Amino acid sequence: MSEFALGQRWISDSESDLGLGTIVAMNGRRISMLFPATGEQREYVMDSAPLTRVSFNPGDKVESAEGWSLTVAQVVTEDGVNIYLGQRDDNSEVAQLIETRLNHHLKFNKPQDRLFTGQIDRNDWYSLRYDSLRLQHKYQTHPLVGLAGARTSLIPHQLHIAKEAGQRIAPRVLLSDEVGLGKTIEAGMIIHQQILTGRSSRVLILLPESLQYQWLVEMLRRFNLKFAIFDEERCAEYQADDENPFETEQLIIAPMALLSESESRLSQALTAHWDLVVVDEAHHLKWSQDEVSDQYAAVEKLASVSAGLLLLTATPDQLGHESHFARLRLLDPDRFHSYQAFVDEESGYQAIADLAKTLVSEEDLTAQEIEQLGQIQSINIDDNAAQLNNKEPEIRQIARQKCLKGLIDQHGTGRVLFRNTRASVKGFPKRCVLPVKLDLPQEYKAACDWWLNRNADAISQNQVDEKLVAPLLTPEFLYESAINDEIEWWRVDPRVDWLSEQVKENKTDKFLIICARASTALTLEQAIRVKHGINASVFHEGMSIVERDRAAAWFADQDEGCQLLICSEIGSEGRNFQFARHLVLFDLPLNPDLLEQRIGRLDRIGQKNDIQIHLPYFEGSASETIFKWQHYGINAYAQTCPAGIHVYEQQKEFLLSILGQNNHNDDDLAPLIEKAKVQVETLNQQMEQGRDILLEINSKGFDGEAIAEQIEKIDDDTELVAFMLQVFDVYGVSQDDKGDRCLAVNPTDHMLEPHFPELGDGGMTVSFERDAALAREDVRFISWDHPMVQGCFEMINAGEIGNNTVSLLNNKALPEGTYLVELIYVVETSAPKQLQPGRFLPPTPVRILLDKAGNNLAANVSFDNLNKQLKPVGRQVGSQLATALQVQVHELIVKAQSIAESACGELIEQAVESIKQNLGDEYQRLESLQKVNPNIRAIELESLAQQQSELVEHIQQARVKFDALRLVVVSHQA
Repeated sequence: MSEFALGQRWISDSESDLGLGTIVAMNGRRISMLFPATGEQREYVMDSAPLTRVSFNPGDKVESAEGWSLTVAQVVTEDGVNIYLGQRDDNSEVAQLIETRLNHHLKFNKPQDRLFTGQIDRNDWYSLRYDSLRLQHKYQTHPLVGLAGARTSLIPHQLHIAKEAGQRIAPRVLLSDEVGLGKTIEAGMIIHQQILTGRSSRVLILLPESLQYQWLVEMLRRFNLKFAIFDEERCAEYQADDENPFETEQLIIAPMALLSESESRLSQALTAHWDLVVVDEAHHLKWSQDEVSDQYAAVEKLASVSAGLLLLTATPDQLGHESHFARLRLLDPDRFHSYQAFVDEESGYQAIADLAKTLVSEEDLTAQEIEQLGQIQSINIDDNAAQLNNKEPEIRQIARQKCLKGLIDQHGTGRVLFRNTRASVKGFPKRCVLPVKLDLPQEYKAACDWWLNRNADAISQNQVDEKLVAPLLTPEFLYESAINDEIEWWRVDPRVDWLSEQVKENKTDKFLIICARASTALTLEQAIRVKHGINASVFHEGMSIVERDRAAAWFADQDEGCQLLICSEIGSEGRNFQFARHLVLFDLPLNPDLLEQRIGRLDRIGQKNDIQIHLPYFEGSASETIFKWQHYGINAYAQTCPAGIHVYEQQKEFLLSILGQNNHNDDDLAPLIEKAKVQVETLNQQMEQGRDILLEINSKGFDGEAIAEQIEKIDDDTELVAFMLQVFDVYGVSQDDKGDRCLAVNPTDHMLEPHFPELGDGGMTVSFERDAALAREDVRFISWDHPMVQGCFEMINAGEIGNNTVSLLNNKALPEGTYLVELIYVVETSAPKQLQPGRFLPPTPVRILLDKAGNNLAANVSFDNLNKQLKPVGRQVGSQLATALQVQVHELIVKAQSIAESACGELIEQAVESIKQNLGDEYQRLESLQKVNPNIRAIELESLAQQQSELVEHIQQARVKFDALRLVVVSHQA
């Protein structure tokens, strides 16, 4: 302990938040300390006072109580009080600052300041800080940032598309995979990568109103992206303040109608800057050379002001070639400026398509076909020709893939269009259609008659629309509305008893039941529980996302969960129910696309069982009519039917008029069914004839399986688990093993930080295992991409915890009392995130280990090897050691700075070289391809060149920051 003197400045080891203290009185063995920053006063016994002397060394910067600062050149002591001499930073005048006039609010957050003022951290905190820097550097330089962390199954074609489009600058693509192949997941993966890599920060998703909650849940649960749903009511809240509502959030989901039906809302959306606009159900954007719909016009305006554009549709171009051109026109109006030119250009692709078909077949190429390949600019056939027909399958495949890639580069539309089909992607289950004809209760017959009589005028005038017909498919609703509110509908509905029998016959199976209305789902749950003693979970739009998660989790629990999940139409949203194989359609939707969405809850890649589709319908009712038309007409249950919605739109007027009759007659329906069968078959043939083989090959990709294997390796790496468990321990987060490879993490009262990243008051259940997180909707998948992990990096690196420590080294080979100083510097750049500096120079730790003579031993003694030999010391002993070696350590810090500056220069050179090599090579490739493939947009080349130039400029200005310090003292005591 230093000698005490009046006027000296000290800091409390146990109450560092009091600020600087001043000795104001000394009485025998006691001293009085005033802390001016807080007005607190303390008394201490001299021999045991938990205090550390505040003193500075030449080169340090100190701040006066008046606010001016001084760079210390010399320290003079008079009567035990330090006087700092040096040059003022504000006016360069030579000045002196007595320590009694030091700023009372002085914060000690630099490693050396905290070390020398006794604010010494534990050794494991220091290790955690270094691990955080090291792992953050490893993460940011990984090529799969934003792709590996999605809470999704690793499906090759999705990974290929997501990587191909997601790593572009301002992607503008059309995703048109068939239903069930995961367009929403692909779009989410692309958005996720764009945001995490900084390519995009503001995203607008436009869609039909019925899909907004599906997207909200998908983005949150799968990608941890928190979108806000905007409607007219929310936008109106900003009217009084004259504020643009679209500038109040970064990530927005809005119904298409909000913009297409309001000029003012569209104008507001256009003036807000968007990095990426996403449009789902893009086939609803109607366009022809003679007429443009309001929705198309709105998206066209947005597309012109947004850098990136994603369009999603399952409808193939064969169902409207002109509208297909219209969607491509939105993506690149310069490239797709004329429909006739587009048609003429496509006709020239036939020869290329024939070559592609031969390359993917088992047939040998003819000499003429090899000659044709040789004439294609993007293919170097000279070194490849002999291998194309090689008898060794592996050599043959490699050679042909190389040619296919050349064809795709030059002629494929893969840069703007991706489309996978169920025929090309294997792994789908069989659909078993199980219709059940039930007697129509008289009560329901009366309710339907009441509804039809109520709408008799509309029916007589042939004004039957979906709004009129839809209630006939939910007779329980009409019954409650018109007939009897005393006897509940479930007491007269035979579907309830039928359902309970099915459940009891299949006691070990899970059943997903989907109803059109939330009220039906709630009452049905009550009915089977009260009448049949069967537990079920309910899932509807009136529940919060957390409540839906709990319901889904109870259903997913294989041991103690419920057997049934009863959903309203929102059950068609993107949830993972693939562990179930029984689907009960309690009622039937009119729209074939909505029907496919319902079936698609179970009929997805990854489903291990044949799907049992149960279809209870009432004889002689609208439900029987729509079932027969959908089943026998468009075959919508046994197979996916992308043409179904097109046929429905064509026949809707006649079909709705039949559904709106009191008596349903098969004689009226039969011709409609036969016509529907012909139309579907014709459209299917057109689709097959119009298959774009190059598009299919490029959409499926060659690298999907390799990407999946890379991600599996990341998943298997235990570094993340070890790191996060260490963070939880250090910061005081509670952890409880929940079984099934899951962990419950909860905040505690003794956390080092009051707000731990992403951890709310209610805590959360997490898993580091992809399969475990996919099996339960309430479990968060913790990956390197997860905002909790990224938040921990920021929390640790931006804070001061662990930035200094003192340890003992018991090594007989070194003299006792000698010392080492380990210093961690960080080389960092201030480049904007959208330039992706992390690819080339993320915050990079530079470790220096100096002995007392100033020799750098870091290359010979690794961090881990040194760490294993060290023993921690208490704060008081650590403070004594630091104080005793303060001058020597300070000299070594000065020496280390020059070593770190030199390392910084080397890292800058390496980064600049990497930028020129990677971005330069990509620029040359695209520039070359642009000459033969007009789908390479000029903006891509311009952006790439600008990114390269700006990156080099920013990285050349990178600086080194002193981040952490460890004093190691040799001790031979055990």
